[in-house]
Amino acid sequence: MKELATTPPGHDVILFDGHCRLCLGAAKQFERLLGGGGSELRSFREEGVLAAFPGISLERCEQKMQLVQADGRVFEGAEAVVRALGRGRLGRLLYVYYVPGLRQVADWLYGLIARHRFRIAGKTCTDGTCSIHLKRGKP
Repeated sequence: MKELATTPPGHDVILFDGHCRLCLGAAKQFERLLGGGGSELRSFREEGVLAAFPGISLERCEQKMQLVQADGRVFEGAEAVVRALGRGRLGRLLYVYYVPGLRQVADWLYGLIARHRFRIAGKTCTDGTCSIHLKRGKP
């Protein structure tokens, strides 16, 4: 699989869905766990956010959280969580994710939760996009 890359931001940027209550809660937990560790959390739904990261599509963001590392490398989903939090207090403990078999389970579970996040935690959309996702059965 080809590694995804974009414009290097000079610091880590975590792109999450600001219309999702589950994602907003997770973002608050990230802030607490990272303790100002040089990562910026941004909702990809904010105007102009995705324009700063060519190659990262709205569709990718709707499916999985994106971690844009300082050098422009992009990681998605469960791996993005592991890499982002792996720099904080949890450190290398999270790298158990790379144990064969565990990664596949973590990716599957992440995908399942991401697809149903609006049903799990409710929606916060005001522009109608949540109802579109709920009708399609997509995130």
